[in-house]
Amino acid sequence: MYDLAVRDRALRLLASGLSLSEASRQTGVHRSTVRAWRDRPGRSPMTGTCPRCTEVPHAPEPPDAYAYLLGLYLGDGCICWVGDQAKQVWALRIACADRWPGLVQECVEALQAVRPTNKVRVIQKRGCKDVNSYSKHWPHLFPQHGPGRKHNRAIVLHDWQREIVTAHPGPLVRGLMHSDGYRGLNRVRHDLSGGIRWYEYPRYLFKNESSDILALCGEALDLLGVAWRFNKRNELSVARREAVALLDRYVGPKY
Repeated sequence: MYDLAVRDRALRLLASGLSLSEASRQTGVHRSTVRAWRDRPGRSPMTGTCPRCTEVPHAPEPPDAYAYLLGLYLGDGCICWVGDQAKQVWALRIACADRWPGLVQECVEALQAVRPTNKVRVIQKRGCKDVNSYSKHWPHLFPQHGPGRKHNRAIVLHDWQREIVTAHPGPLVRGLMHSDGYRGLNRVRHDLSGGIRWYEYPRYLFKNESSDILALCGEALDLLGVAWRFNKRNELSVARREAVALLDRYVGPKY
């Protein structure tokens, strides 16, 4: 936890015209935390209080980071006990493939932004990194948590979550695509009288065994005005040229 002197210095640096990145570098405070101090000057983001457990519950902040983290959780995330269950501590774990280091960093930043007082750990696993953070409040922030696999239980957003997703569908889709999505070239073979020709075009695919999560992805794409269709029972596709170009503004290739 940072003291007020560090926060005040960061705000003075911003007021002097420095960028978030430069203020972060000079103070040693993560960029997302400096941004939270700037955007919510009347409240300290460095608090362990859960926004869903206060006397008047409110939505997590910042909402765009939460929407992105929700997408990652619905795709490749889980919430599980940490140590003695009597202590009521949970771990939110997101599996990020080693081949996408940028995804790992974005996941870390989203966790730090949503729960700035909780440490984020990156643990190397076989072929992937386990990005995780401990808190007593993860089930409150992600009430879709429950026993068993996600596709074997109903995944329904609460009203406060739906308000966030409606206002920030882009980060949600980005999180979903970064977890269970793909952007690449589709190759189509044409057998012509003059020989075989191949046609290539970019497309997005999102695959998930949960029909509820597929529906949430489709609803968010509708909010963005991105045309899509079901490619398979458990997979939706964005393939029209204008739809791919529009989705590129929110997602783009993994990196």
